Amino acid sequence: MAPKVFVSHASEDKDRFVLGFATELRARGVDVWLDKWEMLPGDSLVDKIFEEGIKDASAVIVVLSKFSVQKPWVREELNVAFVRRVNSGSKLIPVIIDECDVPEALSSTLWQRIEDLVSYPASLDRIVAAIFGTTDKPPLGQAPMYSTAFVSSIGGLNNIDSLVLKLACEDALKTGHAFINPGNVYLKNGDHLFPGSELSDSLEVLDQQGYIKLSRTIGPGIHHFQVTNYGFETFARSCIPKYDQAVADLVSAIVNKQILANVELEQELGQPRMLVDNILVLLESNGHIALSKMIGGLQRVYNVSPTLKRSLKG
Repeated sequence: MAPKVFVSHASEDKDRFVLGFATELRARGVDVWLDKWEMLPGDSLVDKIFEEGIKDASAVIVVLSKFSVQKPWVREELNVAFVRRVNSGSKLIPVIIDECDVPEALSSTLWQRIEDLVSYPASLDRIVAAIFGTTDKPPLGQAPMYSTAFVSSIGGLNNIDSLVLKLACEDALKTGHAFINPGNVYLKNGDHLFPGSELSDSLEVLDQQGYIKLSRTIGPGIHHFQVTNYGFETFARSCIPKYDQAVADLVSAIVNKQILANVELEQELGQPRMLVDNILVLLESNGHIALSKMIGGLQRVYNVSPTLKRSLKG
């Protein structure tokens, strides 16, 4: 339904501005209530203006001029419109067409000033937008990935460092190796997921804290790096569902089923090679197994500690 708008004005302003203005509003879908169009001889001024015009209006436009600010009748209409705005939230839009003293009741309301009474397209656009409650404010875009991707951090890392490590480890799981090309990980549809300085600083922090190992080369830019076993283990405990169960299943396969090669463990458990290899390195670093490492990434368990065997009995 078209919004109904009452235009309060002085008779002196009708021909020089108000009729053309009201016509422009109607051409833009605004149902303007104007006394010239709505009232006939014998009609009650009070009934027509206050009970029909202003009462049913979703907005009241007060045309302020050197004539209207002196009119008691315009001030009465303004007073009623002001009370309706307070009580019902209807809009009150002052339109200034002359240099004049603005009524005190409108001192805290945003005015629309019209300098040229013949041509005022930009002003008309703003008035129509106010009536319909629209705005030319640009739509809100999507927040950067690094600002929303994590509710909690990995280990003691902040939001950005956690996401940088997470994306690197997810890429390692997918490719099966720990060597990371930042261009393949931190670009999406050609756009950088992080500001360049933020990514560079984050990689430096992760390198200093042992989560990754940067390949130091001469020249600017983001260098390739390798996710360390410590970095992957930290990621796995925070981000891989049922990671502890995956560790227990691998230990059981080694001890109970005598499956000793990483390739065979990968097939038995249905887990990515990267995950299997890192669990094996973790067990070796804790003294639970001994590994032989061969060409092509093959690893084989050749010794199992009594402690690891006893852990299954618990």
